[in-house]
Amino acid sequence: MSQEIHGTYSPEPGEPAESPEPEATRRAADEAESSRASRGWWDRNADEYQSDHGGFLGDDRFVWGPEGLDEAEAGLLGPAASLKGLDVLEVGAGAAQCSRWLAAQGARPVALDLSHRQLQHALRIGEGLPLVEADAGRLPFRDGSFDLACSAYGAVPFVADPVRVFREVHRVLRPGGRWVFSVTHPIRWAFPDEPGPEGLSVAASYFDRVPYVEQDEAGDAVYVEHHRTLGDRVRDVVAGGFRLVDLVEPEWPAWNDQEWGGWSPLRGNLIPGTAIFVCERD
Repeated sequence: MSQEIHGTYSPEPGEPAESPEPEATRRAADEAESSRASRGWWDRNADEYQSDHGGFLGDDRFVWGPEGLDEAEAGLLGPAASLKGLDVLEVGAGAAQCSRWLAAQGARPVALDLSHRQLQHALRIGEGLPLVEADAGRLPFRDGSFDLACSAYGAVPFVADPVRVFREVHRVLRPGGRWVFSVTHPIRWAFPDEPGPEGLSVAASYFDRVPYVEQDEAGDAVYVEHHRTLGDRVRDVVAGGFRLVDLVEPEWPAWNDQEWGGWSPLRGNLIPGTAIFVCERD
C-alpha cells in the first residue's frame, strides 16, 4: 500500500496516557511484524525525534549519520553540480531533509517513508516536495524511474529482508544508477548501546543475528531492529544486483561534541558508528 502525501502539517492532539515500558528482548521477527512495528514506532516517536535531532539535521542538509558527515562535502552520490536534473529516490526519508538539499542542487527528489507522521513533519518544514508513504520492500514506482537512490539510516536497519529492499531499489533505478545507504556500523552490535565508558566493552557476540525487539505486554513487537554482519551486508548488496564500489566508515570530527543515543565523541573516536555502502547498478 502506498499513499502520496498532500496538505499541511497538523499538530497531534494531547499526549496519550502513558503505557507500560516495552520489554527489550532478542527474538525472531518476520517481515510483516517488523513493518508494523516500524510504522507504529515512527508514527508515535516522530515528534520527539524531530524535536531532539532536527537542529542537528537542519531543514535542508544531507547528513549521513550522527558523526555529521555531510553529502555536500562527501559527494557519495556524485559531485553536487552533477545532480542537477536527476531523478532521486530517498528511502526512509523522515522529514525529507536530505531530499530538500537534493532539490536545492537542482535534482528532482521523491521522499518515501513508511511513517505518516514523519512525512507530516516534512510538510511542516516546507511544501513542494513529492512525498510518498510506502513500504521500502514494495516501492510504488515503475521500473527505471530514478537515476539515484539514497537512504540515511532509513528503512534498511529495520527490515527483515534487506535483499528484497535492494532488489526493489535495483528495479526502479536506471542502468548505471547509484544506490547509497547508511546504517549503524555492524561492529556496534557487540557493544552496549551506551555513549559512556560502559559502551566500550564487548557484551554480546557480533555474530548473533537474532533481531533486537521491544514488545508490549501482549508480546507484540513495537520496535524491531535487525543485525547483519559487515560480510552479510556486502553479500546482501550483491544479491540485490548491485556492485559495491565503496564502503565509508566516517571518523568522528573534532567539531562534533554531541551525544546521540549510543553515539558520542568518546566512542566515535575509538570505534566506528556508521557504515555507508556506495553501490552501483550495472
